[in-house]
Amino acid sequence: MKRIVLIITLFLAVSACKVNPFTGQKTLNFYPNSQIFPMAFAQYDQFLGENNVVKGTTEAHMITRVGQRISSAAERWLSANGHPGYLNDYKWEYNLVKDETVNAWCMPGGKIVFYTGILPICNGETGVAVVMGHEVAHALADHGAQRMSAGTLQQLGAVAGNIAIQDPQKRNMFNQAYGIGSQLGAMLPFSRSHETEADRIGLQIMAIAGYNPYEAAELWKRMKAQSGGQAPPEFMSTHPSNDTRINNLTAWAPEAAAEAAKFGVTSFK
Repeated sequence: MKRIVLIITLFLAVSACKVNPFTGQKTLNFYPNSQIFPMAFAQYDQFLGENNVVKGTTEAHMITRVGQRISSAAERWLSANGHPGYLNDYKWEYNLVKDETVNAWCMPGGKIVFYTGILPICNGETGVAVVMGHEVAHALADHGAQRMSAGTLQQLGAVAGNIAIQDPQKRNMFNQAYGIGSQLGAMLPFSRSHETEADRIGLQIMAIAGYNPYEAAELWKRMKAQSGGQAPPEFMSTHPSNDTRINNLTAWAPEAAAEAAKFGVTSFK
């Protein structure tokens, strides 16, 4: 049984790879769009049915407008870089939900929600574009499917260990060590790498859409001020620290502006 679990784990790790078009790197992904998109769409519809969706307001129209510009910019970049049709299965939708939570998200396949609580920190359309670019980048890079795939490997590792270790006391010690070690040593760094990747991809997409990439760091300065410095150490978090993100975005802004210039975008909103 132990051998079977290990063989399955190795087979999945080796065979289930997909190339990220934005980085050219292979990624761990067991879940094709045909499997994960319908699940995401159904969950999104359920969420909208259970929450207060804002319709017809200036802010709601802004969310849709920015989302359409960002998704169009992504399609332009993908087509220009040898990936036409990459977004054929995406069903873009942009909704504003009345909720004081400071958050926004994009599900696999392009289903986006902004909470009203994040709008004061966005401080206008360009700030919304920073957040929108980041969230859309998660969907474009298949981060949701990659997290599910990593979780599957984490579970298989736990199963293999429990099968291999027969002594109950040693098994309990293994479970404690494995849980903490796999979380701090693998899952959290994996998540932080996704956030960093989404920041960089999103910055380029927002610039191609005509929004000023130099404003991204300013948004994260406002995020830092809003948090009041209350955040766990970076190594214990799913996200990079505010300071890390501010430094990264500041360094990457010229690169994003140069990428936008390739598409004829030389001035920004």
